[in-house]
Amino acid sequence: MKLLQVPTASLEQRIKEEMEVNPALEESSFEDNEEEQNYEELDREEVAGGGDSDAKEESDQEPEAEEEYDPLDEIDLSDYLTDDDVGSYKLRDNNYGDPDEENKSIPIAIHSTFHEHLMEQLGMVKLSERKYKIATQLIGSIDDDGYLRRELEAIVDDLAFAQNVDVEEEELLEMLKIVQAFEPSGVGARNLQECLLLQIMRKDGVNGTRRYLEIAEEILENYFDEFAKKHYDKLQRNLSVSDADLKGAVAEILKLNPKPGSTYVSSAKPENYVVPDFLISNNSGVLRLTLNSKNAPDLRISDTYRDMLKEYTQTKKKTKPQKEAVMFIKQKIDSAKWFIDAIKQRQQTMLKTMQAILDYQYEYFGTGDETRIKPMILKDIAEITGLDIS
Repeated sequence: MKLLQVPTASLEQRIKEEMEVNPALEESSFEDNEEEQNYEELDREEVAGGGDSDAKEESDQEPEAEEEYDPLDEIDLSDYLTDDDVGSYKLRDNNYGDPDEENKSIPIAIHSTFHEHLMEQLGMVKLSERKYKIATQLIGSIDDDGYLRRELEAIVDDLAFAQNVDVEEEELLEMLKIVQAFEPSGVGARNLQECLLLQIMRKDGVNGTRRYLEIAEEILENYFDEFAKKHYDKLQRNLSVSDADLKGAVAEILKLNPKPGSTYVSSAKPENYVVPDFLISNNSGVLRLTLNSKNAPDLRISDTYRDMLKEYTQTKKKTKPQKEAVMFIKQKIDSAKWFIDAIKQRQQTMLKTMQAILDYQYEYFGTGDETRIKPMILKDIAEITGLDIS
């Protein structure tokens, strides 16, 4: 249950922790080819039948005095020398790629920051080196909301000291208009009124909204205080418009974005990447479900520990330290086998559950149309899979 609850992004770390405390557990690699392939047969021969000559020699010897009870006598060590699980590489054809091989890479969100987006647009404007420096300083002074809240006088000083560029406020305003023409609409405004005005002026009137946009522009330019205080009666009298026109104009203003830079993630904020548990591929209308490779690690019992057990079985006289070492090895192998089995159960439970969800919502996954999603609760999937709701 604990392993089942571990998120995919944390499973790899959980496996590493288990491998640190249990040296009998290790990740399998495809380099272990012929030797690993024949390991099971060799062990069975040596443990089950290969020790006849040793047994004959021991039978010829005189019986020793009665030995103390040894718990290892009741344990079939051959069970620990063989690996019943067939490695995945044993089932592969070397001449062809594995059709089930999934992309091992984790999807990572790649996007430009707000200021990078502005700089990309600046690069498409033909400017002299001097004007480029001024525009770059302006963009760097824009905050994450998209506003230029720094006073123009201060930016003039910044350019003089940092860029060694002497500039007048008039030239700065000229460059600011160029930046304010960038996307997103409203960027580079010095206050909310200017931000909304920049947006409303760039909107095209469609479906009879041109009249509303003209009224909205007049409201923002000449009656912004009345609009902010919601003095709609006063607005209607000053503008001499009907109720319908005023409502339409106000509706257009409310569609505007008061923080144009908010649609971009700040580079200073931590990124949260989503690691999927499952991958669904659509092959000509046939949906195929696979687990994320992070959920299906190749784990195995360490060969080193098996070799130590094999050496013990081939030893004629077992000392007490050897027996204690074997008991320790047995415990570690038992623990490793339990962990591998728990990982497999996790995979089976996850696949069984998601396959039931996929079948239940097949129309949605096949089309991507959210209107095809059926109402679904935990009880529905629990009944299909035969698993408990928890």
